[in-house]
Amino acid sequence: MLLQWWEWEVWGVSLQKCSPDVALLLLFDYDKVELANMNRLFFQPHQAGLSKVEAAEHTLRNINPDVAFETHNYNITTMDNFTHFMDRISHGGLEEGKPVDLVLSCVDNFEARMAINTACNELAQIWMESGVSENAVSGHIQLIIPGETACFACAPPLVVAANIDEKTLKRDGVCAASLPTTMGVVAGLLVQNVLKYLLGFGTVSYYLGYNAMQDFFPSMAMKANPQCDDRHCRRQQDEYKKKEAERPKQEVVQEEEEEVVHEDNEWGIELVSEVSEAELRDASGPVPDLPEGITVAYTIPEKDGGSGETVEETDQSLEELMAQMKKM
Repeated sequence: MLLQWWEWEVWGVSLQKCSPDVALLLLFDYDKVELANMNRLFFQPHQAGLSKVEAAEHTLRNINPDVAFETHNYNITTMDNFTHFMDRISHGGLEEGKPVDLVLSCVDNFEARMAINTACNELAQIWMESGVSENAVSGHIQLIIPGETACFACAPPLVVAANIDEKTLKRDGVCAASLPTTMGVVAGLLVQNVLKYLLGFGTVSYYLGYNAMQDFFPSMAMKANPQCDDRHCRRQQDEYKKKEAERPKQEVVQEEEEEVVHEDNEWGIELVSEVSEAELRDASGPVPDLPEGITVAYTIPEKDGGSGETVEETDQSLEELMAQMKKM
C-alpha cells in the first residue's frame, strides 16, 4: 500500500483498507490545478486545468495501480456537500455500509478543517490533521480521537485568534510561500503515522511538529477540552468517560526475574567470558555525554603509553652491538 501526495490545498482524504496490497482512497477537493501548484512536486504541467482530485487520481494510480479511487470535485464546507461528505465517511468503506478506517486532513484553511472536525466529531471518526505554516518552514501532524484527544476546535489556531481574514492570505494564481522539502517532510511524517496506526507497529504520534529552521520536532499529546465549543466533541467526551469507567481495571503484576543458575556437570565445564572485565575496560575509550535515545556504535580505545623495560638510545653501530651480543 503506497500513499503519496504533496498538495496542501482544500481537500480531504479518506482511507479504507481491505488487504495488505489493496486499499480505497476517497479524495475531496473543489480546486483546479494551476501552474503555481507545480512547486508542490506532485502535479505536472500538462495537468493544468484539471480538477485536483482528477489529476491526483491519475498520478497516484500510476504509482500504485492496486489502489482504488473515488473522487469528489466539490467544496465540503457547503451544506449539501457537507451532508454527502459525512455520508461517504460513514458508508464509503469497501464493505457495503461500512465507514472508512481513517480520514486525513490535508487542507490549508480554517473553514475546511472545522468542517472535517465537525463531521468526525459527530460520527466518532478517528482522523489525522496536518498542515504547513504560511512561511513554509514549519508544519505538524495530529491524531484526533473524538472524545479522547483534543479536537481541532479544542485549541483554535493562531490565524483565528489574531482575527486574520484568510482571504487576505491568498491571491489568484499565486500560492502562499511553500518549500517542496517542507511539504515532503510533513507529508512523509503523516503517511508514516498512518501506516503505524493502520498496521499496528511502533508508537503512533498524537501530535508531532516540525520546525525546519531549528530541526526541532516537538511531540506531545493533548487532552480534550471539557469546554469545547463543538457540542459533538463534548458528547464524545462523555461517551469516552463512560467507556473508561466500565472498563475493568487491570492489575499491575510485577514480574520477578529468575536468577540464572548454571547446572553442574560431570565434565566440569563452565561458561566464562572470553574477555575479562579488565580487558573490556582497557579496550573501551571514553563515552561522550549524549542525549537520551542515542548511543555510540563503538569507542576508540585510549592510547597505551607502554609499560615495561625500554632500550636506551646509543651511538654504537649495528655491527658493534652484534659483536657485544656474541661475547655474552
